[in-house]
Amino acid sequence: MTANPSSMPLSKTRNGANIQGGEPIINAVDVHKHFGAFHALRGVTMSVQPGEVVVIIGPSGSGKSTFIRTINRLEAHDKGTIVVDGTELRDGQNLDAIRREVGMVFQSFNLFPHLTVLQNVSLAPMRVRKVPRAQAEERALELLRRVGIEEQASKFPAQLSGGQQQRVAIARALAMDPKVMLFDEPTSALDPEMIKEVLDVMKNLAGSGMTMLVVTHEMGFAREVADRLVFFDQGNIVEDTTPEEFYTNPKHERAKAFLSKILGH
Repeated sequence: MTANPSSMPLSKTRNGANIQGGEPIINAVDVHKHFGAFHALRGVTMSVQPGEVVVIIGPSGSGKSTFIRTINRLEAHDKGTIVVDGTELRDGQNLDAIRREVGMVFQSFNLFPHLTVLQNVSLAPMRVRKVPRAQAEERALELLRRVGIEEQASKFPAQLSGGQQQRVAIARALAMDPKVMLFDEPTSALDPEMIKEVLDVMKNLAGSGMTMLVVTHEMGFAREVADRLVFFDQGNIVEDTTPEEFYTNPKHERAKAFLSKILGH
């Protein structure tokens, strides 16, 4: 059961949004994942409070993307428990319930090329939540306005820049009114000049109080927006701390070496 929000104390995120105390909205305990002989996740335990922005960083192959993909069962974990908003993910059960509450944005935009931007954003609410077309399209336009591309509504994905397509992907995920947003390196496929426009949308989303779990190499974004910074290495969480603490006083030698390479000193 989810605790009564009105009975919980509130604390503020770095962006001023309220974080609910009490029961976490995501709770992963001792999560393991194998790909054949490769042990990708080695007992990951982490919780996320409602309204928190958690940024996951680490070297390639450290398990970052695998972990967030287990949260909506794009990857099935082999051992451990994952609970999202009071519902446990297990053995293919509860998938629809979880995925209605969890939006995800990928490296590649995964838009339907034969549908317009408006159709891409309005399709899932109509199909999954049975929202009437007029209402779904009105909401889609509102979300496209929110991500700054309302004027592109009648275009097809191929007519948009990479940054615009990723903003459509964010609007599409938001159209389902998720309680949690997962981002898997959302800017890694973009040209440098397009990265800022996507990060700005994500910053605004974080400031609105959305619970976010973000895998990224954008260290400036992590430092500015994250409430917590989680460092993965070899399938383990090595550090879980505030961005300032991580940048100024990393505890683990692997984190120190990673930071040295990233910052160039």
